[in-house]
Amino acid sequence: MKIDIYTHIVPPKFKAALGKVAPQIEDHLGRVPTLFDMDRRFAILDKYTDMRQVLTLNKSAGAMFEDQKSGVDFARMANDEVAELVGKYPDRFAAGVASLPMTSMDAALKEADRAIQELGLKGIQLFTPIKDRPLEVQDFAPLFEKMSEYDLPIWVHPDRPIDRDDYRKFYLNHVFGWPYESTAAMTYLVLDGLFERFPGIKIIIHHCGALAPFFDQRIVEAYDASATIFAMDHRGKLGRHPVDYFKMFYTDTALSGGTIGLMCGHAFFGADHLLLGTDMPYDAELGDLMIRRTLLAVERMTVSDAEKKMIFGENAARLLGLKM
Repeated sequence: MKIDIYTHIVPPKFKAALGKVAPQIEDHLGRVPTLFDMDRRFAILDKYTDMRQVLTLNKSAGAMFEDQKSGVDFARMANDEVAELVGKYPDRFAAGVASLPMTSMDAALKEADRAIQELGLKGIQLFTPIKDRPLEVQDFAPLFEKMSEYDLPIWVHPDRPIDRDDYRKFYLNHVFGWPYESTAAMTYLVLDGLFERFPGIKIIIHHCGALAPFFDQRIVEAYDASATIFAMDHRGKLGRHPVDYFKMFYTDTALSGGTIGLMCGHAFFGADHLLLGTDMPYDAELGDLMIRRTLLAVERMTVSDAEKKMIFGENAARLLGLKM
């Protein structure tokens, strides 16, 4: 059994409710029908009968609204329906991930408890930045502490607005801006001492670790040089070199089918921290293309069959406490 750790969904009842208050968002979602049309989604999944999906919302329900009440209401609505879909279609969906109302930490903590304890969701998803704020440990410590206690992962997804001045043209926000935002989030969490403060916390970074695997030696030398040349102390609260903490993240295979990139991620994180993730349904074939290419890319990796089994599903089952 394969477990796709990173797929996106917009539950149909949630989409309908969203359309009443934010029709422009619903119109945009309509371009990707496999986000919400289960019949069309299942028609694709019928081609991959040995795979189940983990569902994450395409964007944080709470982040779509400025007022706290709307954020809470829509987060609850999304989580209820994700849990409903997982319960109704266990042969299609292995688990669901909670969306949180990030306008209030108290509300976020309360919804995390409800989603995990009452609905059985297997973790939470955070977008970065949140309201133009990076994921700084001191700001989000209560949430990190709670997820560490639950021993369930946090999915981190980059979010770079398409109308950012520096990324307005050529789709740069998506192609290169999102991996940058993920890398920035990793850096904040590492240098803020997340893994020192919460040993064993599980953070899943999207897109095969973003820039970190390729720049591993640059990370080493840059932080060494910053201390030697500029007297900048980046290691004051860390017991090890920063690069060692970058390797503590988990990550997925969502590189649109690039085996070379997967091998780079494998070399950096190790097979035990690499999880099958396709990013369905965001491709030119509404999900089918990304699934097909990602599965082939993993098969083409020059690693052992045992490690491929870990990547395809065993690691995800272990993290989420699922039966294969």
